Amino acid sequence: MQIENQMYKLTGGVDPLALCEKYACPLYVYDSAIMKRQYERMVNAFKVKNLKINYACKALSNINVIQYFNSLGAGLDTVSIQEVETGIKAGFEPQEIIYTPNCVSFAEIAEAVEAGVKINIDNISILEQFGQTYPNVPVCVRINPHIMAGGSSKISVGHIDSKFGISFHQVPHVKRIVEATGLKVEGLHMHTGSDILDSGVFLQGAEILFNIAREFKDLDYIDFGSGFKVPYKEGGVCTDIEDLGEKISTRFNNFCQEYGKDLTLMFEPGKFLVSEAGYFFVKVNVIKQTTANVFAGIDSGLNHLIRPMFYDSYHHIVNVSKPMGKTRIYTVVGYICETDTFGVNRKIAEIHEGDILGMHNAGAYCQTMSSNYNSRYRPAEVLVHEGKDYLIRKRETLNDLWRNQVETQLFSKVAAE
Repeated sequence: MQIENQMYKLTGGVDPLALCEKYACPLYVYDSAIMKRQYERMVNAFKVKNLKINYACKALSNINVIQYFNSLGAGLDTVSIQEVETGIKAGFEPQEIIYTPNCVSFAEIAEAVEAGVKINIDNISILEQFGQTYPNVPVCVRINPHIMAGGSSKISVGHIDSKFGISFHQVPHVKRIVEATGLKVEGLHMHTGSDILDSGVFLQGAEILFNIAREFKDLDYIDFGSGFKVPYKEGGVCTDIEDLGEKISTRFNNFCQEYGKDLTLMFEPGKFLVSEAGYFFVKVNVIKQTTANVFAGIDSGLNHLIRPMFYDSYHHIVNVSKPMGKTRIYTVVGYICETDTFGVNRKIAEIHEGDILGMHNAGAYCQTMSSNYNSRYRPAEVLVHEGKDYLIRKRETLNDLWRNQVETQLFSKVAAE
């Protein structure tokens, strides 16, 4: 039976209860229509001659999602050689992939060079090694603009004490390396953090990059990273991407005219493209009332969705089984043997054991950060595309947990005898 609630409307027109019955809980479900909507919003927001939106696949790395963004015309932002290899397997041409590692070995960077992808370096030492080893390979340089931005200190990556990027005060050192090795710097990059609401942060960073760009006469692109804020609550605030697009486009076009070349404007959104497209469905195992709380204990935990415990992030929670029930107050908790909380004192339609709850904004940094803690299985993933549902990741089994363990028999009863 179809249910008439917001969750039903947002899961691509497919009844979420039917999906949970078909694939079981816990279950991740993604709606491709929302991914497309968000991608097209970005493409339409920036009025420049050359624009490239690179999907930051660390947000949601299922190969089907990566293939979908390839079909939309996106490039790919990667942070590991494994993501590079997945992108190529998904059908991306190597030059459509930019590789932006942090604190990796030079051997991994060498693998990326062999793969033929764009290389983005954020470390003076690595840049010098790169210039000596690959003087004929173009490179992008990641700049740390010393801007404190983002939803919290844990997701701010462009401040002065961050491990990411080369300080803009070190640009003279970068230039010495370039001159000594003959390196071609083809791009400049920055990323200040996540959940940035104020377009002024991007404009401030843009001016820093434009000033640095004047020092490099043969650039092809400037990458402003991402970090756009999406709404987590009904009526929640978010980055006005259209307003940002208008302001950045005007300034970028003026700079290109001054520079004497139409550069490519790049962004690398992840959360903005997939966060709202994802939902996480769980079943209520138990209702437990204590002296201070009414707990709704579910068949999942921080092993499946760690963001609330890791970042104190908010995920809107609804009772999908009985959306029109009387509102009560619950603390929703998981089954992991740790403090494991999804939401405290939430107003939710009255919950009974066996009900299905749905969590919003489960498309970015949710399944991709999951684990097997407590020897629990990771959930299945389903993609809803054009009104049909497709299984894109099987639910794990006990054999998956054991697959890479090597049983030596050293301590078995048989060996002891």
